[in-house]
Amino acid sequence: MTFSAPRPPAQARWEATYAAYVAQLALAPMSPESRRTYASKVRQYLAWLQATDLGADPLTDVAARDYAVRQWREHLVTNAGHAPATINIALAAVDDFYLRRGMGRTGTKRAHVPPTRPQPLDRPAQLRWLRAVEACPSARDRALAGVPFYAGARIAEAVRVDVGDLDIAGSQGVLTIRGRGRGRERVREVPIHPRLCTDLDLWLADRYTWPAADTNPALFLNHRGGRLTVRGARDVIAGIADAAGLGAVVTAQVLRQTFAATLVRGGTDQVIVAELLGHARLDALRAYTTTTADSRVKALDLLPSTAEHASLGQGVGDG
Repeated sequence: MTFSAPRPPAQARWEATYAAYVAQLALAPMSPESRRTYASKVRQYLAWLQATDLGADPLTDVAARDYAVRQWREHLVTNAGHAPATINIALAAVDDFYLRRGMGRTGTKRAHVPPTRPQPLDRPAQLRWLRAVEACPSARDRALAGVPFYAGARIAEAVRVDVGDLDIAGSQGVLTIRGRGRGRERVREVPIHPRLCTDLDLWLADRYTWPAADTNPALFLNHRGGRLTVRGARDVIAGIADAAGLGAVVTAQVLRQTFAATLVRGGTDQVIVAELLGHARLDALRAYTTTTADSRVKALDLLPSTAEHASLGQGVGDG
């Protein structure tokens, strides 16, 4: 798969440094989205280095490297005004850049990201969303919209799905979702909701009228016959959200959170929910649960008492 990198800095030395890094990224075991993000952040870092007089060379000297990255982090906070999560992505990209140069990670302190609770859609908003999906004229967009809502997939996972990852029989089926974690692929199988089965069937029937449908394995194609990108998929979700009158309230992540919250609050075993979402740890679901003093008391009521034991024993004796 070819990787189209952002335009490198103009100065010859920086251009060569950047081009070498992009070539390394093309061979790295990471998603195309991660490659693009890392390349973009490193380009920004190198452009900043060109415009900043730091004295020693941060591309060859470890102490100069650490100082440069600390100063860049400060620039991102104070001058660029980036959000903490964005800053941490930039720092991760620069760490990757230096690792591939053989200089190791910088160890620069990450920005604190305040914990946020999921914002799943309430029932009325869910119904508004579904009505807008049903009214959408594009079979592709209707099917895409259902993958995070009915299968709990991340947006990057949704566009990574191939036609061969679908196993549909009538109104049932299984969707193979390929996620990523710690640099390796994580595969999970999710039962396909009947509504999603219908929309996927309609899209598959329409898909083969699109360019490159016979040669591109991707389930979701763009209008040029290539695999739909994450940005393109986000635009689809945003367009349906606007049609539903929900605007920026709905993203693919919110739809995934709605999937998770609905299952957890409906009493589904959390081990099953974690498997469906592709979470390695159950504590990732804690934000979806509501714990109260009353619910803790009711939980303890499930345990047997001595009085119950005595009554059961008496019944056995009488028989």
